[in-house]
Amino acid sequence: MRNKLFVLFAFLAPAFIVNAQNRDTGLIEFSGLVLTSDSLYPISYVYVFEKNTRQGDVSDGNGFFALTARKGDTIVFNGMEYKQSYYIIPDTLKQSKYNIIKLLTQDTNYLQPVVIYPLPPRLQFDYIFVKTEIPDDDLELARKNLKRENLRQEALAGKQDAKSAYSQEMKRQADNLYWKGQLPPNNLLNPVSWQKFFQAWQRGDYKKKKKTKKN
Repeated sequence: MRNKLFVLFAFLAPAFIVNAQNRDTGLIEFSGLVLTSDSLYPISYVYVFEKNTRQGDVSDGNGFFALTARKGDTIVFNGMEYKQSYYIIPDTLKQSKYNIIKLLTQDTNYLQPVVIYPLPPRLQFDYIFVKTEIPDDDLELARKNLKRENLRQEALAGKQDAKSAYSQEMKRQADNLYWKGQLPPNNLLNPVSWQKFFQAWQRGDYKKKKKTKKN
């Protein structure tokens, strides 16, 4: 009989401990839906959080949210284009889960008044348009940077940019894949290349050209 009571106590003891811990902490699973007050459509991207800790959740496409809170906490519902709303979780709850349906009212934003004035007379507008001086500091700087000689010097002194480096690396990899398993061609042993070289040499393509003096 004692063994049976000991086994029964060992089996039920974890449940008593968990219930006691839940009662001590007061934590509950707070979840629900956020809907519009006029058409009962779900509202997504509503920030639902506890007022003091500002920890919470964001409603999904169906307006569903879920967070862990305590009894008596004040929950804030903050959504764009909707009025901010609050909900206080009852402190007399006995269950560990609590669900609600929260309705939000659309907020109206009032803009400052805008006064529209008529255009000035045509002659006055033409005079202002012609006489207005536009600063040309940036324009002159752009012209200086875009001079052909400056661009040539920067191109010669500059390093290889990312685009050209990428193209060169892709070409190298393509050549390696193309000649994989065999030796690449060597123009030193190519008779056609030697023939073109001798023809160019006979034509005098490699001779230094004399510079003509300008009067």
